[in-house]
Amino acid sequence: MAEERSRTMRIDKWLWSIRVFKTRSLAADACKHNKIWVGGVPVKPAREIRVGDVVEVRKMPVVYTYRVKAYLANRIGAKLLPEYVEDLTPQSELDKLTQNIMLVMHRDRGTGRPTKKDRREIESLMDEFFADDDDSEE
Repeated sequence: MAEERSRTMRIDKWLWSIRVFKTRSLAADACKHNKIWVGGVPVKPAREIRVGDVVEVRKMPVVYTYRVKAYLANRIGAKLLPEYVEDLTPQSELDKLTQNIMLVMHRDRGTGRPTKKDRREIESLMDEFFADDDDSEE
């Protein structure tokens, strides 16, 4: 069992270790909300990853792709990352970061603050606007 543990690592800890997320709980939340995929399948935070696995991280508007090269004991500095992870993110995805998206919302003057129902509708609209193309096809 100890030998098996040395060849795997939890995905939430790995994502935190390679600096994709600032905290491990943010990495776990991303897993719970189907933002992390391994082999084309959404994963839970406790999912064990292996060397060679390809991990997709959906941080809107970009889908980052990484290959696991080695495990880490702790969080490491950015200069050491190439030893542990290979960035496979296509340039077309990275170009999305430079695109300017402008969303203007208008409320009539004198209507007051949005109600809870209004807030839910606004959040629903925003989710649709920033939804993944892959999610809408499934």
